[in-house]
Amino acid sequence: MSTAMLVIIGLVVLLAFWAMGIYNSLVQLKNQVKNAWSQIDVQLQRRYDLIPNLIEAVKGYMTYEKSTLEAVISARNHAQAARTKLAEEGGPTESSLKELAAADSAVKGALTNIFALAENYPQLRASENMQQLQEELTSTENKVAFARQAYNDQVMLYNTKQQEFPAVMVAGMLGHQQADLFKVDNEEAKKAPKVNFS
Repeated sequence: MSTAMLVIIGLVVLLAFWAMGIYNSLVQLKNQVKNAWSQIDVQLQRRYDLIPNLIEAVKGYMTYEKSTLEAVISARNHAQAARTKLAEEGGPTESSLKELAAADSAVKGALTNIFALAENYPQLRASENMQQLQEELTSTENKVAFARQAYNDQVMLYNTKQQEFPAVMVAGMLGHQQADLFKVDNEEAKKAPKVNFS
């Protein structure tokens, strides 16, 4: 075998290892994005699971606030439907993330309303069950915010890797596309709900 042939074989092997390295790093980052999304999904489900408990806790006290309770239930159902649609589409896309963010904003608004009305019911504010739900919801809000940040960080790393040289030359050919950030466009939705029973 001639030296030229050995050089060509060496270059082909080198290019193959280079392509495998890029492919493997993109797959790893894509899986980290999926995992980060799963963490958001888990925390959102936790929030939505707490809402029926909240409704049961306040239902007996807020007999005249039926429309507020129905608004919370409706917002929760809409958010659950947005989550289901997102999962059926195979993961987050720009449109499904916007829809989920809007639905999530409605849930936050409905919860804010119910907590504001609860201020008018001293027995409800003093209820141990209500205080525990308040704590759990506050903790869940913090976890959702952290999970969103972690997701967006992973999306940034994945998208950056695809745009860097030399990965930019092969990322599209390997089936990798830019992932969408989880953004909240509504300024009111960016504010944390105020929950206070003291």
